[in-house]
Amino acid sequence: MTSAATLLRDVFGFDDFRPGQQEIVDAVTAGENTLAIMPTGGGKSLCFQLPALMRDGVTVVISPLIALMRDQVRALQEAGVNAGALTSGNTPEETDAVWTALERGELKLLYMAPERLGAGSAIGMLRRIGVSLIAVDEAHCVSQWGHDFRPDYLRIGELRRALDVPLAAFTATADAETQVEIVQKLFDGTPPRAFLRGFDRPNIHLAFAAKNGPRAQILNFAAARKGQSGIVYCGTRAKTETLAHALREAGHSAIHYHGGMEAEDRRIAERRFQQEDGLIVAATVAFGMGVDKPDIRWVAHADLPKSIESYYQEIGRAGRDGAPAETLTLFGPEDIKLRRSQIDEGLAPPERRMADHARLNALLGLAEALECRRKTLLGYFGEAEVSCGTCDLCDAPADVFDGTTAVRKALSAMLRTDEWFGAGHLIDILLGAKTEKIKQRGHDSLPTYGVGKEYSKGQWQAVFRQMMGHDLVRPDPDRHGALRMTDAALPILRDEAKITLRRDTIAAAVERRPAIKEMVSEENAPLLSALKAKRRGLAEAARVPAYVIFPDRTLIEMAEKRPNNLDQMAQISGVGAKKLDKFGDAFLEVINGEAAALHPTRRKLAGKDAGAIYDQLLAVQADLARGSDGTDKPLSCSASQLAKVAQLRNGDDAALERLLGDRKAERFGPAFLDVLRDAG
Repeated sequence: MTSAATLLRDVFGFDDFRPGQQEIVDAVTAGENTLAIMPTGGGKSLCFQLPALMRDGVTVVISPLIALMRDQVRALQEAGVNAGALTSGNTPEETDAVWTALERGELKLLYMAPERLGAGSAIGMLRRIGVSLIAVDEAHCVSQWGHDFRPDYLRIGELRRALDVPLAAFTATADAETQVEIVQKLFDGTPPRAFLRGFDRPNIHLAFAAKNGPRAQILNFAAARKGQSGIVYCGTRAKTETLAHALREAGHSAIHYHGGMEAEDRRIAERRFQQEDGLIVAATVAFGMGVDKPDIRWVAHADLPKSIESYYQEIGRAGRDGAPAETLTLFGPEDIKLRRSQIDEGLAPPERRMADHARLNALLGLAEALECRRKTLLGYFGEAEVSCGTCDLCDAPADVFDGTTAVRKALSAMLRTDEWFGAGHLIDILLGAKTEKIKQRGHDSLPTYGVGKEYSKGQWQAVFRQMMGHDLVRPDPDRHGALRMTDAALPILRDEAKITLRRDTIAAAVERRPAIKEMVSEENAPLLSALKAKRRGLAEAARVPAYVIFPDRTLIEMAEKRPNNLDQMAQISGVGAKKLDKFGDAFLEVINGEAAALHPTRRKLAGKDAGAIYDQLLAVQADLARGSDGTDKPLSCSASQLAKVAQLRNGDDAALERLLGDRKAERFGPAFLDVLRDAG
C-alpha cells in the first residue's frame, strides 16, 4: 500500500501535513470512528480524502452543498483521483460517468447530499458498490441545537448501522452542546476517537462596527482593499444585488449570489469567483460552505450573522492560504430585532428557542466585547489560552466604565414588573414615560418609574443590548419576548458584583427613525412572531399558503388588541365564523397561554350579541339554581335551551314557557325576561 506521505506529495502536492492532520488521517485510515473539529481552512477534506485512497472500496462523502461537492470532485479529478458526485445539479453525462465508474469498481470517492438518503433505494445501492467508509462533512448540520440544521443528516446514523462501516465526522464549528448531539445522532452515543484541533485562525483580523451609513462603511472597507478577492455577506437577497451594483459603480469587479438565482447563474458565479482574481461577491449565506478559494483576502458582513458558529464559519472563508486576511462585521438594532423574530417565528420547541436566544446573546457579547475579540470568540468554543494582537480591540481598546448602577436599575424594573415585559416598556418605565400601557398597569407608581432619565431611549436600548451580550437577560419564548434574568444577573441585582459597559456604544446611540414603518410596535413584535409561527405550523399541516389561514393584517390586529376570548377574537378583522371555530382556540392559546373553554353550543354564539346574553342567562341561572331562597331542588336549563332564549327577539312569558316548560319557566322566567329587556 502506498504510504500516506507519498500520496500527500504525489496526489495532493504537499510536502508536509498541517498541524494535527496526520493523527486524524491515521485514525480514519485505521477504520476508527472519528470526530474531528478543525478550524475552517485547517485542511479537513484531506483528512478523509487521503484515507479514501489508502483503503479498499468506496468512501461515501455526505456533504450539504452541491457547490462544495462539485469543487472537491473537480479538484480530485484534476489530481488524478477517480471521484464523482450524485447531485441534482449533475448533467445526465456526469451522472452516467459516475455510474459507469461505480460498476467498474474504479470510483474511490462518491459525494452525496444527505437528502439522497431519503430514497428507499439509497442504502441498497451503497451496499452493492462496496462502501468501506462514511465521511460526513459539516457534521454540525445534524444538531438541532446548532446552526444549519439539516433533518436528513439524522439518517446518517441509520446508514452507518446498515452498512456496518466506520464513520468519520468533520466540522469547523461545534460548541459543547452540538458535539454531544453529533455523538448521539451519528455514533449512537458511543464516543468516537475525538480530535479538537483548536479554533484559532491567527491570520484573520477581527473587527466589528455599529452601523452608521452601512453602505458607505462597506464601500470604504472594500476601497481600502481594491483588487483583492472578498465576500460581503448580506441578510437579504435584494441587498446582495444592490451592494454588488454599488461596488461595480465604485470601480470594483463584483457579482451577486443568492439562493433565488437560476442554478446555471449560480454555477457561473461560483466558477467566476474561483477563477478570477480580485473579484468581490455580495452573497447570502447560500454562498457559504461551498467556498474553497484559498486566497480570499477579506470577508465583510453587511448584516449581523445569526450566531457565533455562523459568524466563525463565514469569516473562515478568508485567508485559507495562511496569509493575512481581514474581516468587518456591521451590526445595529434592526439586525438584532430581525434575528430575534426569526427565532420566535420558528417552529422549534421553547427550550430550543431559548437556546437560540442564548446563542444570539453570545454573538452580541462578541459585537459589544470589552476586550480582545479573539479571547471572547475562542472562549465561546472553550479555549482559554488565547493570544491575539490582530483584532480591532487589541489595536484600540474600548472606552469602558462601571455600568453597575444602570444595569441594576434595568434589572430592578424587570423584577418589579414580574419579568413580563420587553425592553421597550421597561425603558418607558425608566424614563418616566406617560404611556397608556404604563397607566393601565399602574407602573407609574413603581419605585423604578423615572429613575433612568440620565440616558435617552436609544442609549437605554444600547444598555439592554450590552446586558444581553453579557447574557444577563434573555427573551422568554413563552412570554412573547419578555426579558427574563439569568443566574448571572442576580449578584448584580443584589449589589454583590459589578459590571463594566462600553461607553462608546452608549454615547453613540441616537434615536433613528426606522427606514420602513414597522408592522407593530416593538412591544407587540414578539407576539406577532409567535402568531406567525402558529400560522406557519397550521399552514404546513394543511399544505396551504400561510395567508389562507389568516393574512398578516389579521395577525397584526390580534397582536395589538390581544383578545382574551372567542367573542373578542370574533371582532378581529378577517376572523369569520368558520375560521373562528377552526383556528380560534389555537391563536388564543398563543396570546393568553390557554385556549378558551366553552361549551360547543356557546361557541356557536361567539362574536354575536346572543353570546353575551347567553353568559348573563347562565349567571342568572346559577343564582336561581336552588330557587330564590336557596332551599329548592336543583334545576337548570340545557345549553341549547339557553341559546334559544338568548336569541329570542320578542321574549314573553308564553314564549319562555314553550321553550323551557312550566317548572323552568316558573323559576327562571322573570329573571330571564329582565336580561332580554336590558339587552334589547
